[in-house]
Amino acid sequence: MKKIKVIIVDDERLSREELKQALKSYEDFSIIGEAENADDAKDLIETKRPDLIFLDIEMPEKSGFDLLESLDNVPAVLFITAYNQYAVQAFEVSALDYLMKPIREERFLKAIEKIRNTLGSESSANNSKEHDRRIFIKDGEKRFFVKLDEIYLIESLENYSRLFFQDKKAMQRRSLRQWEEMLDENVFFRINRTEIVNTKYIDDLRKTIEGGLEIKLKTGELLKVSKRQSVKFKNSNGI
Repeated sequence: MKKIKVIIVDDERLSREELKQALKSYEDFSIIGEAENADDAKDLIETKRPDLIFLDIEMPEKSGFDLLESLDNVPAVLFITAYNQYAVQAFEVSALDYLMKPIREERFLKAIEKIRNTLGSESSANNSKEHDRRIFIKDGEKRFFVKLDEIYLIESLENYSRLFFQDKKAMQRRSLRQWEEMLDENVFFRINRTEIVNTKYIDDLRKTIEGGLEIKLKTGELLKVSKRQSVKFKNSNGI
């Protein structure tokens, strides 16, 4: 039986103890760590790579949302909250589920079954962890979990970047250089000073009079590749 690796993030010790006690009844869940603040949780998540985090939304200094935004790869999330207003937000960002404090046993069991069904179907459908990599985006009042595979274009806006995915777009405080460091270079390619494209979304490619390249994405965007990056793209793709 494959165990679901869990990290608990909550600033209240009693809440963490309550969750640990509740999870003892489920042998397929393994608690591999706990943290009382976002900074410690970030280190723990990046080191231990859990399948799931039980995450308190409202914490001192940095919230659960702040933690998710800081991660380059976000695991499945089940939110824990004492505040009703966050329940709606949890569903807006497609969280796995949410639990209200104090946690009721019947409600907890339903959440456990949902986790089992979701994580079980994901692991059987996709053999590659890279395929499942997600990030969390907080853009104003909007919040999204986004699979990296779904991002087809990233535009630079000084210290920020604009992401295009599905039929949406959102801003994030991350430079193109930071994106290059975390993205799969076999899938994402920086075509010029201000744009990175997901090569899986390239619909057409043609040479320009100047000797560069022009890319048309499946989503309709027509983009110019700089001369320098055109040479690099041609060499790496045998063009």
